[in-house]
Parts: sequence; C-alpha cells; structure tokens
Amino acid sequence: MRSKSFEGMVCPIAGALSAIGDRWALLILRDLLAGISRYDDFRRSSGVTNATLSDRLKHLEGAGLIERRRYQTGPDRYEYALTSKGRDIAALMPVLAELGDRWGVSGAAEPPLRFVNRATGAAVRPGFIDQETGQPVSAGDVKVMEGPGADDVTRWRLSHRRRHAPEEAPSA
Repeated sequence: MRSKSFEGMVCPIAGALSAIGDRWALLILRDLLAGISRYDDFRRSSGVTNATLSDRLKHLEGAGLIERRRYQTGPDRYEYALTSKGRDIAALMPVLAELGDRWGVSGAAEPPLRFVNRATGAAVRPGFIDQETGQPVSAGDVKVMEGPGADDVTRWRLSHRRRHAPEEAPSA
C-alpha cells in the first residue's frame, strides 16, 4: 500500500494519513459517509479493483476506522460501518470537496456535493474558529506552532520555516 511507514514519526498529520492509508481508502470513507456500506456498492461507486478494495477495507478495519458486520448467513455476507473514530473523517470531507471545487478538478461544471446540517438543511462549510473568541479566522491568519508533544524533528521543521519566512510583525 505505502512505500514507507510513518511509524515513529511524531506528527498527528502523518499518523492520521497512516490510519487512512491512501486515496482509495479515503474514497471508501467518503462512500461510507454517504451511506454506502456493501462491497459491490464500493466497487460500483469508485471503480476500484477487487484486490485493492479488499486490502483497503482490511486496512481501515485494522486502523479502527470501520467495522465489518455480517448481514447474511449461508453464504456469509458482510457490510461495513464507520466507527466513532471513522466518523471523525467527516470533518475532512467538506475541506477536500471545497478544494476540488475551487481548483476545478471535480470533473463537473458545478459542485457535485453539498454538505448540509442534517437538522436544518442549511449549508455548512469548513473553517477555522478562534477558541477564545469563537470568531472565524482566515487560513492566512493561521500559524503552525510547537505543541507540548513536539520532538526535535518537529522543532527543527518549525525553525526551518522561521529561517526562510519573512519576518513577522512583533506582537503588541
């Protein structure tokens, strides 16, 4: 599936990517969020090969993002469901869809997906919210900083950015 493991890397993004796996696994998660739960429907939705689909389902199950449930016996047939950990991926999907729409890479003239509040039907959109004020923050105003779990590589990564970035205005 991957040529290099992210094992040992202190990075939540690498860890999340490792749990997800790859682009096919992300599309399986998309389909599960949309309500698809059975093997043949995953195949029909994405065109993924049997070998790839089987491998990605096993990976997602092993990562704790999905669970397999038997819905028929004689022969045994299974469907898949998101776990609570797998449902967390819902926050990522509108962001990816918005990027695809903005970049014009969806293959459609208009946005093919809408994300709405289940209770009201009103459109929702991804964004950054300031935890202290509750106010929206633009992506340009977001800065990546060292967290309490940072290791030497994380600190190096962030210091590297500071060396090559324009000087920031001092705080008032």
